[in-house]
Amino acid sequence: MTALRSALLLLLLGLAGPSWADRQQDPALGKFLAKTLKEAPCFEDKFEEKVWLAAMEPKLLKVVKDDKERAEILHHVVCEARRLQLPPGLVMAVIDVESRFDRWAVSSAGAVGLMQVMPFWPNQLGMSNHELVRTPQNVRMGCTILKFYLDREKGDYTKALARYNGSVGRRNYADLVLVRLANRWQYR
Repeated sequence: MTALRSALLLLLLGLAGPSWADRQQDPALGKFLAKTLKEAPCFEDKFEEKVWLAAMEPKLLKVVKDDKERAEILHHVVCEARRLQLPPGLVMAVIDVESRFDRWAVSSAGAVGLMQVMPFWPNQLGMSNHELVRTPQNVRMGCTILKFYLDREKGDYTKALARYNGSVGRRNYADLVLVRLANRWQYR
């Protein structure tokens, strides 16, 4: 089944046409992604991770049934969020809205994986597109893109989320993520 999903994913990536999300091809974002992806592995605080897991695991269990996959998502979200100084609950809310925690998700615009990263990013960073369905790489790229936009928008979640989604000037997506954050994924 995994080979079939991979083949379908590659086919969909090849068929996806241009979209609003293609406007994310910002050269400054590309440089920021390249730098961040080359940095050393993130700092891990085992106690903080245990607290995070105790708080979030029961919530994610409703959506992700596989224990290993659920643990991997939670580990990489908290690790990348801490490394980039992002609220981990915000990252969870973005993933919830973008893919409903389905690492095989492909949008109509061609975005792939948990955080719905556009397929031009791996190519520009010397990676392969199949890495978009791998939790560590997808979460790292997605969090880095989100951090870039939050910095660009001086911490304004609404504007940064609109940029992340390719819907600048519209609030629907940002409002949806922020409601999920408040109702489901708030962490401290």
